Amino acid sequence: MTSSRKPQELWAGVAFLVLVFIGLIVGGLKAYSWMQDEQQMPVQVVDFSGEFEHVNIGRLERLIRTSQPGSFFALDVNEVFRLVEAQPWIYRASVRKQWPNTLKIYLVEQTPVAHWNDDLILNPYGETFDGEDQELDLPRLYGPGGSEKTALEGYNAMQSLLATTAMAISELSLSERFAWQLQLKNGVDLNLGRQEFIDRLQRFIDIYPLLQQQPKDVKYVDLRYDTGLAVGWKSADSEKRKQES
Repeated sequence: MTSSRKPQELWAGVAFLVLVFIGLIVGGLKAYSWMQDEQQMPVQVVDFSGEFEHVNIGRLERLIRTSQPGSFFALDVNEVFRLVEAQPWIYRASVRKQWPNTLKIYLVEQTPVAHWNDDLILNPYGETFDGEDQELDLPRLYGPGGSEKTALEGYNAMQSLLATTAMAISELSLSERFAWQLQLKNGVDLNLGRQEFIDRLQRFIDIYPLLQQQPKDVKYVDLRYDTGLAVGWKSADSEKRKQES
């Protein structure tokens, strides 16, 4: 009698374990389905923080919600991070979830310092990004591809030198042979050449007060000489047109 009950008890135990296992699987699937259901656990709040002026927060939130339409649990933080940092005006970002329904995003915005070749913008590190056609009052820098950092370093050095005067750089051009040309905000063009451009700019700063004493306004100054310089003067006609405009 006892021996016949043992197989029955064994099979009953096995059946119970199978039922428990099936119950766990079904429960797990239902729980997973529930967690994936946006209607059950939606991301209700996308909380942006940081200092930003040019980032379109509304557009960015719509992009995030479109790319991650699932629930709080289904949302992929790494994907959101890659999406956010791919936006032109975002320099750095951090993304994390906050229970039970919030996505927190901290933004570091790009700092624009100059236009580059009329289609991109430079940040302080000489890196380019697309400014999305925003109107920015920035100096314009031009140069061959790959010379962004060189052009920006040259601009910073020369602008620091000009900071001792009332003059500022409006436009800077770096040629394929790395010759420097400037247009100042006062309308004077400077040709500094390739060598010793800082020393040549200092020579211009030293001589400019004397040039201002002349009856005509300076149009350009060519400083590509070991000693001395060449000066071009604005014509009377151009001065008349300037006054009339």
